[in-house]
Amino acid sequence: MNPERPWSLSFDHRVLALAMGAGLPASVVALWLLWTGEHTARLQWTLSMVVVGTWLGFALALRRQVVRPLQTLSNVLSALREGDFSIRARETHMGEALGLAMGELNQLGEILRQQRRGAVEATALLGKVMAEIDVAVFAFDESGHVRLVNRGGERLLDMTAQQVIGREAGDLGLADCVAGAASRIVEFSLPGSSGQWELRRGTFRQGGRPHQLVVLSDLTRTLREQERQAWQRLVQVVRHEINNSLAPIKSIAESLRLQMRREPLPVDWRDDLSNGLQVIAERSGGLARFMSSYARLTQLPPPRLLPFDVHTWVDRTVALENRLPVTIEGGPDLQLDADSDQLDQLLINLLANAVEAALDTGGGVRVRWARVDGRGEQLELLVEDDGPGLPETQHLFVPFFTTKPHGSGIGLVLSQQIAENHGGSLTLENRVAASGCWARLRLPLKSQSESPSG
Repeated sequence: MNPERPWSLSFDHRVLALAMGAGLPASVVALWLLWTGEHTARLQWTLSMVVVGTWLGFALALRRQVVRPLQTLSNVLSALREGDFSIRARETHMGEALGLAMGELNQLGEILRQQRRGAVEATALLGKVMAEIDVAVFAFDESGHVRLVNRGGERLLDMTAQQVIGREAGDLGLADCVAGAASRIVEFSLPGSSGQWELRRGTFRQGGRPHQLVVLSDLTRTLREQERQAWQRLVQVVRHEINNSLAPIKSIAESLRLQMRREPLPVDWRDDLSNGLQVIAERSGGLARFMSSYARLTQLPPPRLLPFDVHTWVDRTVALENRLPVTIEGGPDLQLDADSDQLDQLLINLLANAVEAALDTGGGVRVRWARVDGRGEQLELLVEDDGPGLPETQHLFVPFFTTKPHGSGIGLVLSQQIAENHGGSLTLENRVAASGCWARLRLPLKSQSESPSG
């Protein structure tokens, strides 16, 4: 019985009561006819037992036919709830309602079995990946305690997972991991390693409670490799330039030394000596200019940000170019917070390149600007020339790479560095519909209202 309804019958008893109630009228009529008729007592008792037995037998059989399938369904559902997907219900004719229910239950069990197998395999794969990847992974609960750590995390802390799980982030030296920006570069000095690490943090829920997943990637080896490659490139460039200067200097100096030891001296020895010294001086000067250019590239000071007007800046810089008239197509009145001296140098370099390209073809140079939406509102300044275009674009911003006979190869590199130091960008590309090149400069704008240019 239901404990909340002490007088209610259970489902089994209600089915039995209904089955007995269905056979009760017929049984009563049969017994009444039997006992009111002229029959012997032995026959009356015998037939009475047959009627009552048959009545009770059919009632119990009906109860079993109704209750037994429900018990089977209950057992299968209980097994599914416990995670045992090997039990199946015996299916009857599929056209019957009971057969349909059993079939659907078995299909549900098969789907759950496949899903559990997929989840187990995915969990095993995730565990294998987390164990093998060369990054440190930690999971922290809402109170900052470690709930998961992979092998990379164990190596970083020089501790086993059993020693780490359950401890607070601050106790492990990982307090910075659960606070601050979700993606940044951090520096750690931990028992297992020290150096710079890239931190990425995200959130997930487990058991209905929020957790934080922290991934730490070691940047030390990457930075060292990049530094080594940068030094190799630097050494190659410097060695090339120095060899280009020292080889003729050495050759000419040796020739002059041998000539001065000859007896008697040649009649034109003074001219040879003067020409040789002039070549040595020129090559020495070229080497000095190269080193000065490199020092200039590597010692660019940080920008001093002050407000200034874009239109005034363009007018002032264009006025310095006297080899070819530069057309100012204009743009809206905009204000920048930037280092005007450095931006002057940047625009001078862009205009000089554009004018030199335009002089080769007899074309012109135009400057215009506009407000665009990028990472916030930005100034986009375009320097357009009608020159022959760029033969190579992939090496334009490589230090000391130049397509000009007397170029230094640092103008564009210096200009790009100035743009990036101001939070902007500089790109060069060939024009699509005509010959020539576009130099596209983007810089963040000072927050102000825009008014049309007059």
